[in-house]
Amino acid sequence: MTALSPHLRQATPVVAARGEGVHLYGEDGRRYLDFTAGIGVTSTGHCHPKVVAAAQEQVGTLIHGQYTTVMHQPLRRLVDKLGEVLPAGLDSLFFTNSGSEAVESALRLARQATGRPNVVVCHGGFHGRTVAAASMTTSGIRFRSGFSPLMSGVVVTPFPTAYRYGWDEETATRFALRELDYTLQTISSPADTAAIIVEPVLGEGGYVPANRAFMEGLRERADRHGFLLILDEVQTGVGRTGRFWGHDHFGVTPDILVTAKGLASGFPLSGIAASEELMTKAWPGSQGGTYGANAVACAAACATLDVVRDEKLVENAEAMGKRLRQGLEAVADRTPGIGDVRGLGLMLATEFVTEDGSPDPETAARVQRAAIDEGLLLLLCGAWNQVVRMIPALVIDEAGVDEGLQAWANAVEAGTSGASGR
Repeated sequence: MTALSPHLRQATPVVAARGEGVHLYGEDGRRYLDFTAGIGVTSTGHCHPKVVAAAQEQVGTLIHGQYTTVMHQPLRRLVDKLGEVLPAGLDSLFFTNSGSEAVESALRLARQATGRPNVVVCHGGFHGRTVAAASMTTSGIRFRSGFSPLMSGVVVTPFPTAYRYGWDEETATRFALRELDYTLQTISSPADTAAIIVEPVLGEGGYVPANRAFMEGLRERADRHGFLLILDEVQTGVGRTGRFWGHDHFGVTPDILVTAKGLASGFPLSGIAASEELMTKAWPGSQGGTYGANAVACAAACATLDVVRDEKLVENAEAMGKRLRQGLEAVADRTPGIGDVRGLGLMLATEFVTEDGSPDPETAARVQRAAIDEGLLLLLCGAWNQVVRMIPALVIDEAGVDEGLQAWANAVEAGTSGASGR
């Protein structure tokens, strides 16, 4: 008999039969409040009627028109719709299937456009599991161990993770920028540096937001030294943080923007955006792929963008994110083992620590499991898996937030009872 790899272990015991909005239904008929959203993918909720209708119509017309062979209308429409929400000047697009592929496409473009070999990454960043993307990932050893040698030319610089350092944000930011300058002086000369890539909010690294001073510092150094700023918006894009793009919080514009996850409400689609001037510097034949810009995925993405606009889901993510965060902070205030609550919009996390402030993955895991018993699905992240994250669909309402918070409070009480406090 054949079976899935034993390493494909599910975070929950749920066997999903169907999904609707912010809920999943198990084969046993039980309803679960889904605060995982397929790891931030089902941005408009499970099976949004408009996304379903668009995909169904497209399946009956053209399933796949390989876009370096023929053009199709869903792709043309998607390019136009993205033009309405992309930063000014980022007017050229290339599509692939996954976040990892899009990150590698951004790296390839940066190296070809600049003629420089190195890329600077921020400590704690996650950029994917393929070889180049994993080589740029420093959020946990599980993503990069056991298949060395990794890609060369990757240089790591600090991210302003104030809580981990035990500093205030201003101090952590000064340190991170100062260390970047030291890195450019000692490890990767600016003349050898093609780009720096960063997530506006660290994802697998623990849901740690960047800040305006740090992002402005990256933009200034990129401009001064002539390398590119790549923003990995795979998880933070399409409204997740309460702005359409995560970098909108910080007042900077990237040279290359990477998008995926919530773009097509669960259909595999990713891409990069850059200026036409920059994109033309890619070498001939360097951009392509069999399944990129699949017609059904493009149709779903067009519908997704319409729903996000028409239902004001970016604004909803901001408002519901504030409500959810207030509730998380209230639970943290009465729970000694919670060290930090952080995030932006509907991308929020709670970090569990031991009495001496060390990471506490055991308690985080107990709370995550207890939440399942309460009908709430959650995921872990952070270097030690000591952080519980919440990423509900952007369609969540006040009732859904409050239901989730009640389940969370019960799960925290169950998961921390008898555990040592901080």
